[in-house]
Amino acid sequence: MMFLAAAMAAFGVYHLYGAIALGRTRVRMPTLVGAGQRSSEWLTQAGLIGVRAGQLIAVEIIVFAGVTTLMWITFGAVLPALLAGLFGAIALFASFRSRRRGLRDDARDAWPYLIEEMRLLTGAVGRSVPAAMLEAGRKSPTAPMRAAFNEAQREWLLTTDFARSTQAVKNALADATADVVCETLLIAHEVGGSDLDRRLIALVDDRRVDLRNRQEAVSRQAGVRFARWFVLAVPLGMALVGLSIGDGRAAYRSTGGQIAVAVGVSMVACCWMWASRIMRLPDSERVFRS
Repeated sequence: MMFLAAAMAAFGVYHLYGAIALGRTRVRMPTLVGAGQRSSEWLTQAGLIGVRAGQLIAVEIIVFAGVTTLMWITFGAVLPALLAGLFGAIALFASFRSRRRGLRDDARDAWPYLIEEMRLLTGAVGRSVPAAMLEAGRKSPTAPMRAAFNEAQREWLLTTDFARSTQAVKNALADATADVVCETLLIAHEVGGSDLDRRLIALVDDRRVDLRNRQEAVSRQAGVRFARWFVLAVPLGMALVGLSIGDGRAAYRSTGGQIAVAVGVSMVACCWMWASRIMRLPDSERVFRS
């Protein structure tokens, strides 16, 4: 009740300050517009095509329950077990995020070569724009990209509608570079013109510069990433060793032991998430999403 009252008071102070100091006359409430689309894009980028957000939440709940039960059997204490279960669920989500990051890194590596292949096919070889995109896409080095272009090819064979084919690629990849490439090719196909080669060259150069800068930033973070894993492993090892020394298990069951473990687990989790946030490299925003 006290927390709810404090939150309502903070909300009122925020809007009073906005009205007096910033001249706002309307109250803006947070909205969930686009939340479903963003979650769908996130799952697609993580390779979880066809998986709904509700299904992912259900898996998180199962992992939370399993880890909580296991830690309760190990330590014999409820509070540390609950915190460990929460940390396990967060770790599962982090693994999906790591998978998403890996797939996006693979796509960043592949796009410069793929765009260059499209440029050669539309220029020197003389392919039409749809044929060049589909032929180059079938040679993609990553499985998600090949699957996306195969879907676009099926759409093209059924409808011969290049707009729907490019939309299939954009929906399957949910990638900013894919959006730009597809829109560039679509405009060149519908409007025509002789500057497609120049635009693709500029796009290749831009992707290569971005890739080089990201690789340099990741290499500079290598030591920090190793230290983060080391800091995570040391407290867990010390806790397990403490169980086998003297009356360590009984100490974990005491009120003070539970509080100490809870504080320790919370600090490790907070530091881990904070380190992940400050080391996160910015991603290109999608402009031509459907």
